[in-house]
Amino acid sequence: MKRGPLGPDAALGGRGSIHDVVRILKREIKRWKVPVVGVVAQRTRDPFQVLVSTLLSLRTKDETTERASTRLFAVARTPRAMTGMRLHRLERLIYPVCFYRNKARTLKSVSRSLLDEHGGRVPDDLDELLKLKGVGRKTANLVVTLGFGKPGICVDTHVHRIMNRLGYVRTRTPDETEAVLRGKLPRAYWNVINDLLVTYGQNLCRPVSPWCSRCAIRRFCDRVGVVVSR
Repeated sequence: MKRGPLGPDAALGGRGSIHDVVRILKREIKRWKVPVVGVVAQRTRDPFQVLVSTLLSLRTKDETTERASTRLFAVARTPRAMTGMRLHRLERLIYPVCFYRNKARTLKSVSRSLLDEHGGRVPDDLDELLKLKGVGRKTANLVVTLGFGKPGICVDTHVHRIMNRLGYVRTRTPDETEAVLRGKLPRAYWNVINDLLVTYGQNLCRPVSPWCSRCAIRRFCDRVGVVVSR
């Protein structure tokens, strides 16, 4: 018989809870690099740089995002500086991030909106961030959590996949996963769950053929959708 969606303290894989999973993941991810947006947040404590690096990171490998962010922030670290830069130069600085031309236009547009509507400051409110053209829920939540240290749940493809694979949620989209987690995940884990699962998903709990034989949380996992593993 299939189990229904699990509560925050209910058993995962019949032998533990989400508290066990988070505790183990915090230990396990120490051997890998922190996602690049987290690095930017730790280094700068600047919501604008967190916003920009998150926009650059979409569908782009962390190494590429890190190099592009470093080049860009050496030249422009404020909305005004970004707005005053020629589009072609901005494109060159962030190349080869995925969709770099579109992202350059988005950075210009977001910077202009911040100047015109927010006095050059990044808003710390999720709804206000979502009004910025090109800013989706993942980006907005990362800015809220990493840029301002406020509660939020950032759900990307890794968080969505692993939470469903564990059997902790039964959802079809990242937005659905975020909504369920807001009502289910203990609030103490909201701000850390993205870094934990993104790091784990990039290095071990892969989309295809995950390393289940090396997984420290395997005993808690329903392995939903896993057909082939290593």
